[in-house]
Amino acid sequence: MTPSRRSLLLVVLAIPVAGTILRPAIASEPEVFATGGIAISGYDAVAYFTDGKPVRGSPDHALIWRGATWYFASAEAMEAFEMNPYAYAPQYGGYCAYAMTKGAIAATAPDAFALSSGRLYLTYSTEIRAIWADDVAGNVALADAHWPAALNKK
Repeated sequence: MTPSRRSLLLVVLAIPVAGTILRPAIASEPEVFATGGIAISGYDAVAYFTDGKPVRGSPDHALIWRGATWYFASAEAMEAFEMNPYAYAPQYGGYCAYAMTKGAIAATAPDAFALSSGRLYLTYSTEIRAIWADDVAGNVALADAHWPAALNKK
């Protein structure tokens, strides 16, 4: 049985839509950097904003978001994140913000963080954070241009 023109046309029209919908599902890297399935190595994303430093979270206050488990130091912090995860989650899925400027992904260290314009950025190390800090606005623009396409690179 040969396909009709109508069925071929539907398939051709569906390809761009399917590519857009399925993009996160077929990424070669997960959307959130999570060692052992735990985001930010178990540190509380909200504490970076409220305490200005990394604070270890607890499995007693955990939730799953974007395929990773997130730990929090308190029920209040967990609730704040749950109500608005985009306000607290690190940019670029918690991958190194500086590596993202190069279109690459790299692991991060919880103590190598920066807050800028109400956003949390994690980097590979405190040395890399210093490089990131030399031009935050320029680095954000470069990293934004590569995110999330960098997840699909091998």
